[in-house]
Amino acid sequence: MPRIRPTTRKALLALHLVTSLGWLGTDLVLLTLGIAVQRGADPAVVYPVTALVGTVLFAPLSVLVWLIGVASSLLTPWGLLRHRWVMVKLVLTTVMVGLVLFLLLPNLRHAGAVGAALPARDRADLVIAPAVSTSLMIIATVLSTYKPWGRRPAARTTRTNRDRAATTT
Repeated sequence: MPRIRPTTRKALLALHLVTSLGWLGTDLVLLTLGIAVQRGADPAVVYPVTALVGTVLFAPLSVLVWLIGVASSLLTPWGLLRHRWVMVKLVLTTVMVGLVLFLLLPNLRHAGAVGAALPARDRADLVIAPAVSTSLMIIATVLSTYKPWGRRPAARTTRTNRDRAATTT
C-alpha cells in the first residue's frame, strides 16, 4: 500500500467531505423541488430547474465523491477491502452513482423537457429517488463516523502474517 503524507491524506479527506456534503445538499435541493411540485408549484418552472441541478451539480458530484472515496481508501491505511464499513460504503456509493447516472439523470432531463405534461407517477419518482438517496447518504455518513464491524477476517490474517514476517527478518 502506498504511503502518503499526512497533509495529503487530510487534503483528500477534506475534499471527500466537501464533495459529499455538496452531493447531499444537492440531493436535498432535488427533494425539496420534487415536494414543491407535489404541493402545487408550477412544474413548467420547477422541472427545468431540477434538470439543470441534476446535470450541472448532482451527477458530477456523485462521480467525484466516488472517485475521491476510492482514491482515499487506496492511499490510506483504511484500504478499499480491508474494513467492512468501507466495503459497505463503496457498494452503497457505487449503486447510488449508477442510479444517478443511468436512472435519475435521464428522468430529470425528461421532466425538464416535458414540464407540466409529466405524468403523476413520474412526478412521484422525482420525490422518492432523492428521499432514498438522502437516506443512503446519511447511512454512509454514520458508517464513516462509527466505523462498525472492524476488519474483515482475511484482512486481519494477512496483516498479522505481514507483521510477523517483518519482525522475523
